[in-house]
Amino acid sequence: MIVGAHAAKVHGYLAGTDEQRAADINDFLRDRRVRGIFALRGGYGTPRILAAIDYRALKKDPKVISGFSDITALQLAIYKKCKLVTFSGPMPAVEFWEDPDPYTEENFWRLVTSNKKTGQLINPPGEALQVLKTGKTAGVLLGGNLSLVSCTVGTSFFPSMRNAVLVLEEVEEQPYRVDRMLAHLANAEILGRLNGLILGKFTACSPKDSKKPSLTLDQMFEHYAALVEGPVLANVQYGHIPRKLTIPFGLKARVDGSAGTIDLLEAVVD
Repeated sequence: MIVGAHAAKVHGYLAGTDEQRAADINDFLRDRRVRGIFALRGGYGTPRILAAIDYRALKKDPKVISGFSDITALQLAIYKKCKLVTFSGPMPAVEFWEDPDPYTEENFWRLVTSNKKTGQLINPPGEALQVLKTGKTAGVLLGGNLSLVSCTVGTSFFPSMRNAVLVLEEVEEQPYRVDRMLAHLANAEILGRLNGLILGKFTACSPKDSKKPSLTLDQMFEHYAALVEGPVLANVQYGHIPRKLTIPFGLKARVDGSAGTIDLLEAVVD
């Protein structure tokens, strides 16, 4: 295991300066001994370094890249620049720190180690998928944390969402903020281009003041689901939760809104 030279640095609310953080990533991308890069945890700051990443090195020597939350921006940029699959899943200093959930662990390692199609992404018992819109479709899985998806829209690091299946999750954002970001995706004509939409867990996204009127998340999801041409599924076990699915972004999947199923159509690794 190799730890980034600046992994323990602190620069305000950032884990080191932009130059230090980009240098660590680029060192890994250029090192042929490195076969996988795992974000220790999320946080803030990935959008600040997207222009400094050596995408050519990654395209020349593809590697497993895994993480979620703030890493969303980097994963979107990697797909835009390199068309490579990345893994949105558990991180060493969070879900894998100690006593990892068996469901989380099994889903992660099954995806990152298999050179065969791994079939359905299945929620654990007791977590039924919600069908917000029926229909059948197929498309490339893209997305991640809603805040990071939203802030990347309109940049050169945002991939085309035409015919994609967008996957979204969020944490600690009040309903009106979630609404604002979803409205941004709608107004940017992204939701209307999708083949389908998958909504993961929106953890701790309740109003701070319960006495003030607010739309519920379900009301919002119903509203924006109507703007998507294809099927829309909710309550997918993915996001800022200890028991979670790993989502392979950049991989083609089939979504059956009537049956409530998500099937991976390709092998994830060679």
